[in-house]
Amino acid sequence: MANEKCETHENHDHEHGEHCGHTKIKHGDHTDYLHDGHMHHKHGDHYDEHRLEITEKNPDQCQPVKHDDAHVHGPGCGHEAVPHGDHTDYIVNGRLHRPHGDHCDDHGPVETEENPKN
Repeated sequence: MANEKCETHENHDHEHGEHCGHTKIKHGDHTDYLHDGHMHHKHGDHYDEHRLEITEKNPDQCQPVKHDDAHVHGPGCGHEAVPHGDHTDYIVNGRLHRPHGDHCDDHGPVETEENPKN
């Protein structure tokens, strides 16, 4: 895993876990939580910033995928943002989409689980 160094998310007073309301995402051998464009992982008394690595399963290459031409991915678009390599992708039907010019690239599948708030 490429997240050996600890990049702490500062001033994070929310406790992620079952029924916290944030989407769970499988990341290697553990689960992270998607939160406002961040991917958080509990590490002792704080949360680390994680991101999906560029891999064969989740590449960073131009692989155009068809979707509604009127839809533009970005903050508030209705799709969960996921840090991936050096950019942000958006989850659409279990796959990562990256805006790229006049289309989106398919950056592969992700495993997520809704985590409704109690």
